[in-house]
Amino acid sequence: MNDQHVPGKNSLKIVLYALSTCVWCKKTKRLLNELGIKYDYIDYDLLEGEDKRRVEKEIEKWNPKLSFPVLVIEDSKCVLGYDESKIKQALNYD
Repeated sequence: MNDQHVPGKNSLKIVLYALSTCVWCKKTKRLLNELGIKYDYIDYDLLEGEDKRRVEKEIEKWNPKLSFPVLVIEDSKCVLGYDESKIKQALNYD
């Protein structure tokens, strides 16, 4: 599968479901990088076959519309779309 790990200083489990060509997904990655947040991301549009179907089911748990980006934190919180203040709040980042 095409999941990528970005190192950082936090201990939270963070997964970003994104599209490789989406400007809002790129902004979310940039924000996480600027904050020094450790996270994993999956570019959904680069997946194929069974990997794509499996990830689609994961995304649909949080966002049945399959819009992007989808930021999942600790398998308990989710931020849909790009909203810097909501992302920082969900990450408890002041």
